[in-house]
Amino acid sequence: MHPTGPFSHLSENRAIAELNDRSREIFRQIVESYLMTGEPVGSRHLSRILPMALSPASIRNVMADLEAAGLIFAPHTSAGRLPTETGLRFFVDAMMEIGDVTSEERSRIEAQMRAAASGHTLETALAEASALLSGVSRGAGVVVTSKSNARLKHIEFVRLDPTRALVVLVSEDGSVENRLLDLPAGLPAGALVEAGNFLNARIQGKTLGDVKREIQTRREDMERELDVLTARLVEAGLATTVGPADSRQLIVRGQANLLDDLKAVEDLERIRLLFSDLETQTDVIDLLSRAEGGEGVRIFIGSENKLFSLSGSSMIAAPFRDGSQKIVGVLGVIGPTRLNYARIVPMVDYTAKVISRILERGR
Repeated sequence: MHPTGPFSHLSENRAIAELNDRSREIFRQIVESYLMTGEPVGSRHLSRILPMALSPASIRNVMADLEAAGLIFAPHTSAGRLPTETGLRFFVDAMMEIGDVTSEERSRIEAQMRAAASGHTLETALAEASALLSGVSRGAGVVVTSKSNARLKHIEFVRLDPTRALVVLVSEDGSVENRLLDLPAGLPAGALVEAGNFLNARIQGKTLGDVKREIQTRREDMERELDVLTARLVEAGLATTVGPADSRQLIVRGQANLLDDLKAVEDLERIRLLFSDLETQTDVIDLLSRAEGGEGVRIFIGSENKLFSLSGSSMIAAPFRDGSQKIVGVLGVIGPTRLNYARIVPMVDYTAKVISRILERGR
């Protein structure tokens, strides 16, 4: 598992690549202390905790070099140092030792996910995954999934009045979607039932996208089997149900965790900004969707993406797949930049794998 982010090339920066062992150790201690406490670290404290004997003056010289390389900075309120976003990215990409999920944690994740998925909708299982991740991370658990990836069980057209009908879509996971559909003028009386029968003979276990593609490639067969207006109704019904406007849903759990452990007034303001970010669902969905672009876990730190440029937050996310190995969603954690990356990365990765297995076996 290799966590990646949009700025992995920073680790190739010559000033960073040429850090000697002593500089790396001092930098590691600054970052790990920040991730644990959120506090700046000074040379006197470092001289006590470093595994090598160095005077505070020698440490200050190294810290000056690290600052010149853009890896650490001095907040105005303290003589200590904190890692910059560039420093955090370098640490995550090149130095972090990722832990593993213990067998006890694996069993707990498996049990919680299977219990949530058994006899419930997929959305219930994803909400449980989101809550579980928020619990281990001190952050908010987030999941985005595409409604159009649900596997279909039944479709029905219900006439509301002479000009409108309701398309009722039932998925294998138990979820039901209703969409309004304008009816073409002069539609035969039995067209709604006929269109429903035609689709139900073809949709079992397929996604909306699959069915739409199949209908398009076999249009001639459909036009031979159905009259022109009923064929148009079938296409309109499918188009209505895969419209992009609300085809993706966002589940967020554990925002309250973000209010714990605040260090200062600036932290409160940062969290207020993050809450505001989380309310702009489209932006969060867009960001999570970027994690669909690669294998395994993606890590986004602070202003590497415009969504978190003000709140200075981080996101750790991984895609999950269905039985045909197609990516159908992303789950992850959003929180302060001092998330416990080494612990959360494997938890996100394993939870995504469990969700993938559940989808593969049809729960």
